[in-house]
Amino acid sequence: MLTIAHKAYLIFSVDGSLYGVEAESVVEIFSLPELTPVPEAPPDIIGVVNLRGDILPVMDLNLRFGYRQLEYCLTDSVIVVEWQKLRVGMIVNQVHEVYNISPEDMTKELFYDREVLDRDRPFVCGIAKVAADIVMLLNIENLLCYSKSVEPLVGDKNKSNLELETVKYTKERIFCPHATAEDRAIFRERSHNLMRSTEKEDLTGLIPLAVIGLSGEYFGLDLKLVREFTDIRKVTPVPCCPPHIVGNMNLRGEIVTLVDVRSLLNMPMLGAETTAKIMVVCVDDLVAGVTVDEVFDVMYLHPGQISPVPAAVHSINDEYLRGTAPYGEKMMSLLDLPKMFNKGGMIVNEEV
Repeated sequence: MLTIAHKAYLIFSVDGSLYGVEAESVVEIFSLPELTPVPEAPPDIIGVVNLRGDILPVMDLNLRFGYRQLEYCLTDSVIVVEWQKLRVGMIVNQVHEVYNISPEDMTKELFYDREVLDRDRPFVCGIAKVAADIVMLLNIENLLCYSKSVEPLVGDKNKSNLELETVKYTKERIFCPHATAEDRAIFRERSHNLMRSTEKEDLTGLIPLAVIGLSGEYFGLDLKLVREFTDIRKVTPVPCCPPHIVGNMNLRGEIVTLVDVRSLLNMPMLGAETTAKIMVVCVDDLVAGVTVDEVFDVMYLHPGQISPVPAAVHSINDEYLRGTAPYGEKMMSLLDLPKMFNKGGMIVNEEV
């Protein structure tokens, strides 16, 4: 049973490092849209987005920490946080989960007997153990309130302060300048979707979808079934199982079985070594990891946009499809994941 001393933190990753913010400060999360740069904004404010009629500034955490700017991609997300009515979006690579952290798993003694850095507003207010991971807990107030100088969280021997300042003040004021035309169209569509006012548009009945890639095809599935997306780590093969059972993976202490659904779609199955990501899904009482090539988007789809599966759909088994729908300039097939698991023979009887 949780005690009052526990605090809930939203855990996310940026450039390979894990961070956490108090869950009560998080307003909402959405996929990274196209941002409009503002020339006179602080260097770490990459741009703004029209969020249902309100102008939301969006921060690059790497630049806020004093690191170099990274390339953005479609799988990045924006976490909107609020402190005393000040709202800012933070670009993150992956959102993991909300985790209750106890004081026993947290320390604020970051520097021990060494000289403390001369920083009047430290970004890190503690370091916590979350399962087998180390998470840096961020101080939202200090992140959103600007001090006279910004020091890196961790010293970088390869970058002088002058180099860091040069990067921050001479970076291109163009959002995602190296994005492909297709990616830029998706960024722009996300921005237009966020612009729509909830007062003018009835969102009732819209279907939340996760958009993934399998063998070069786009697929959408009910977002309510998806618990998280994560990278594939060490996979342990399971003997005497059918080919679609890829193996087991330890996910923060939980053993998750990985499956490849391509066989049900008449697609060639791929081994774990050729895929990089999984989506952890919950179908009824079953938790499993589905191997995917890419995670493209999270979106809302109007039921009126769903069309029957065309007869000419190339080689895909339409028995496990709910239909097709437009995705940008492409078409995606909508997976019936519960039917795949309950009637497609994806579940292995442990007694056999």
